[in-house]
Amino acid sequence: MAVGTNAPVIIKRKKVVGGDGHHGGAWKVAYADFVTAMMAFFLLMWLLNATTEKQRKGIADYFNPTIPVNRVSGGGEGAFGGDSIFSEETLIQRGTGATQPSPSPDRQAKGEIGSGPVEQKDDKGTNSADAEAETQALKKLEDMINGKSGETILSEQMMRHVVTRLTDEGLIIELFDIEGVPLFDANDRPTEILEQLTEVIGGAFGVVRNKVSVAGHVSARPVVLLDNPVWDISTLRAQTVRKMLEDHGVAPARIERVTGFADRKPAVSRPMAVRNNRIELTLLRSDLRN
Repeated sequence: MAVGTNAPVIIKRKKVVGGDGHHGGAWKVAYADFVTAMMAFFLLMWLLNATTEKQRKGIADYFNPTIPVNRVSGGGEGAFGGDSIFSEETLIQRGTGATQPSPSPDRQAKGEIGSGPVEQKDDKGTNSADAEAETQALKKLEDMINGKSGETILSEQMMRHVVTRLTDEGLIIELFDIEGVPLFDANDRPTEILEQLTEVIGGAFGVVRNKVSVAGHVSARPVVLLDNPVWDISTLRAQTVRKMLEDHGVAPARIERVTGFADRKPAVSRPMAVRNNRIELTLLRSDLRN
């Protein structure tokens, strides 16, 4: 017998794994989700760049539907009554009887029942609920002028001449000169931009019932002038704008006062600055009317 014939036999088997074996597919799902999210992100960036403010507001409203809580379309009380400023007939009286919890006398009948709790009045006898409704109506008009509601009634060219503010006196709409684009020419005749402004704002004033105040302001003139015309100019300009508003639908009875302030109340610190040439139109609060 040969040496080593009783030694154990060791057999090595080499396991060969193919290159196309299964490694799991979870990463593919994660990658697909990532690509989808990136596509949605770039689509959003494109939409923001390619659409106007009005179109973006419409898209947002589509994805944010509201549930009506009032059987009168558009909602409610106050000066607008749910109607658009561009509708042919504004402030339509739909007549909902005494179904409102606190109906106002000029919109719905109170009736003997269902008229809601007795509302508080201040020292001037003003109904606090009516005052709040009036404030909301003025704020809505201000937002519409400034475009905060998604749609403005003024063009971009006109917006450069307008600034608004809501005060204790009412809604003040300030129309002012900018460098190279005045509201009045050298002969104190209204320019084209002022004609456009008064036409649009006069139409907007038609959706509320508040009284209107017109105030004229001008920049200071050189002190060397013997006869300073600032009082006459500011008064003349205020009267001119009053007539223009009346021509564009504001009832003469709504004009509460027309005032010329000369250069006594400058808008900026430099008395001779162009910015001080302005017209202030104020929708007066009801509790301030005499």
